[in-house]
Amino acid sequence: MPIRLLPETLVNRIAAGEVVERPAAAVKELVENAIDAGATRIDVVARDGGKSLIAVTDDGCGMTADELVLAVERHATSKLPGDDLLDIRSLGFRGEALPSIGAVSCLTITSRARGADSAWSLTVDAGAKGSPQPAALAQGTRIEVRDLFAAVPARLKFLKASRTEYDHIADCLERLAMAHPGVAFTLSDGGRGGLRLSAAQGDLLDARLTRLGALMGRDFQENAVPVTAAREGVTLAGWIGLPTLHRPTAKHQHLFVNGRPVRDKLMVGAVRAAYADFLPRDRHPMLALFLDIDPQEVDVNVHPAKAEVRFRDQGLVRGLIVGSLKHALAEAGHRASTTVGLATLGALRPEQSGETDSGFTPSPLPYGRSGGGSGNSWGGSYTPATVPRGLAERSAAFQAPTQTGLPPLQGRLSGFGNGFAPSARPPEYRAHKPEPPPDSHPLGAARAQVHTTYIVAQTREGIVIVDQHAAHERLVYERMKAALLEGGVKRQALLIPELIELDEPSANRLLARSAELAELGLVIEGFGHGCVMVREVPALLGQSDVKNLIRDLAEELSELGDALSLKERLEEVCATMACHGSVRAGRTLSVDEMNALLRQMEATPHSGQCNHGRPTYVELKLADIERLFGRR
Repeated sequence: MPIRLLPETLVNRIAAGEVVERPAAAVKELVENAIDAGATRIDVVARDGGKSLIAVTDDGCGMTADELVLAVERHATSKLPGDDLLDIRSLGFRGEALPSIGAVSCLTITSRARGADSAWSLTVDAGAKGSPQPAALAQGTRIEVRDLFAAVPARLKFLKASRTEYDHIADCLERLAMAHPGVAFTLSDGGRGGLRLSAAQGDLLDARLTRLGALMGRDFQENAVPVTAAREGVTLAGWIGLPTLHRPTAKHQHLFVNGRPVRDKLMVGAVRAAYADFLPRDRHPMLALFLDIDPQEVDVNVHPAKAEVRFRDQGLVRGLIVGSLKHALAEAGHRASTTVGLATLGALRPEQSGETDSGFTPSPLPYGRSGGGSGNSWGGSYTPATVPRGLAERSAAFQAPTQTGLPPLQGRLSGFGNGFAPSARPPEYRAHKPEPPPDSHPLGAARAQVHTTYIVAQTREGIVIVDQHAAHERLVYERMKAALLEGGVKRQALLIPELIELDEPSANRLLARSAELAELGLVIEGFGHGCVMVREVPALLGQSDVKNLIRDLAEELSELGDALSLKERLEEVCATMACHGSVRAGRTLSVDEMNALLRQMEATPHSGQCNHGRPTYVELKLADIERLFGRR
């Protein structure tokens, strides 16, 4: 066949196949145009999931009759002051959206330019362009898209049910609303009301939290930590959820670059790296991060729908995200999300149908165990919570160990690391000492130990239940990381070296990493085929179960492989060692030991969750406990 030029209508339909894959994509393009036009209010109507009608109305700058004619031409735009495609400072810039949508639907644009005394309307039906006609409209622009894909009925077969397409539109609009909290948005299907967001007030960071709370729920708003950082002209701001507020999918991770919602593998990987110490591997944090960068340093033109970007300096962006998120989580200290306590109360209440008087629905406990060993996977979900963050606000003075006035850890927790049996405790633990007042510390004063596993402490506003093994596991882990940064973990020689028999491949993997293990305080040597001799262990671990520790490390190394050093995978190795060196469930603790553990939790960052992502404590408010017994 001879080479020929394709008709313009067919060219526009091909472009529409890339730009308008479903009704939500059309809504995205039209709403982005409205935002670029300076709109402060955008109303969207989508009937039949956007198949029969999409209407987008804004109060932006509007267009004149001549501009209407140009707007429906391919590659006509007002958003590129020059010809530099790397200097993109707007959401839309290609000039393909309107002609592509008009090629596969009946498109009507009605607009009134700011300061003009009349409005104009233009129709494009399946690619056939009309001429501007006088119309009636107040300030702004109204675009109607009727019978989407009517010109290409085959595309209709690939669309989902109307409800599904409507949900995709809502998700798209929510993401744009997060990035622009100063703009009011509404979404409806032409009948019943749908999404309704008023313009958020205040400074940008607080306005974003208000908008995120409206879209992601009060749980997130009450348990979010602010993030603000800048490095070499790149700024990062936003809100991230506490580690104990997590979800089974990454649906609630929202990432933005220069106000544009994106799905970037680099940013997603950086988020996962920042939370690696605090979350189970099958759980995902809730967050919204807004990255602002010089347009010359990022390419937004690598995807037809502008959903992906490419950074010139990927290392800078990744380092900024990981460092700022870890810093923000450290600032949160021992704080755990309020959803943990309310979900526990929900499990304590008798099952009923519907919502309870206290405002939440009974649900199972937020964590369920699957599997065994130190690598347990913990999952679950939380019920909506309205518990105030009083505990976290009172704990600010306890975050820095240098400000707490606490004695050294070795003195307060001397009974933890050496494996003493209760009968072998030093005499000072047998003496009764006055209990501190419950309101003098954020985690209160210890009152009892239940089933030799859980510590019950009284606070001014309620009670705190602590998992002693999970809590001390986090303390040991953080101390190991701090010791490693200070020059190496202190070691303790074994009086009698421990011999552990393994299969030969596992023994060889351990011996190949012996130098790196020695930096972590674990000194091993080969002792024949498939046998390892342990001479020294980290002093922090005390009299831990060395045999099981070595076996678990061998399994860990088999999963890590040889590509990365142990320092690069510090969290996996240290977490395994800390688990074996912490106070076990089933050990009886004195009141002094329990209070010492509570004080160290208050002084240790990230102590609100253990190394496997489980909460280390649950706070129950006195008012909620009184409701359980009908006192309120």
